[in-house]
Amino acid sequence: MPRSPSENERIRQLAKDKILEAAMDLFIQQGYHATSINDVAKQAEISKGLLYNYFSGKEGLLAAMVEERIAGVAEVIEKAASLQAPAEQLKFIVEQAIDNVYQQPEVFRFYLHLQTQPEADQELFPYSKRLVEEAARQFEIQCSIFESIGVPEPRKRSLYFSSTLQGIMLMISTYPQHFPIDEVKEQMLKEFCP
Repeated sequence: MPRSPSENERIRQLAKDKILEAAMDLFIQQGYHATSINDVAKQAEISKGLLYNYFSGKEGLLAAMVEERIAGVAEVIEKAASLQAPAEQLKFIVEQAIDNVYQQPEVFRFYLHLQTQPEADQELFPYSKRLVEEAARQFEIQCSIFESIGVPEPRKRSLYFSSTLQGIMLMISTYPQHFPIDEVKEQMLKEFCP
């Protein structure tokens, strides 16, 4: 019996996910520039031809990864915005961000590194720029949360919140096994979620 269209799509998505996971592993271990399409196909245990069936090449893989990352962050912000109380919105953002970095510290470091690429790297800079632009968009949403709380100078408070959260995320990604996650999360919530 032939497979249904939904089963074919499920199989297709599993293959794409396997390729993206292999690419992420290699980009983290070797760096983007040192990783070849052959490396990714080998790591994913597929043929190079099948990889090209799903992605246009290494840059196509990176583009898909960046868009997936942006969609994931946007989903967190959208879910936070759907909550009624601003304090609950901020609490959701803090918990999701910290938990995500704790579960995948190397992925956070990869995107942080990508986000800080110099303009001279013409291959990676467009993705760096895309991540920075999305972070700015998310920051504006976060500012509106602080405005609704009614704090004086909500943009500055939002900047302080972002800086604190980003610092915590960096420390977790650097020292995931030795970081007091629960205590720091509790302190962050006391500070920003009255």
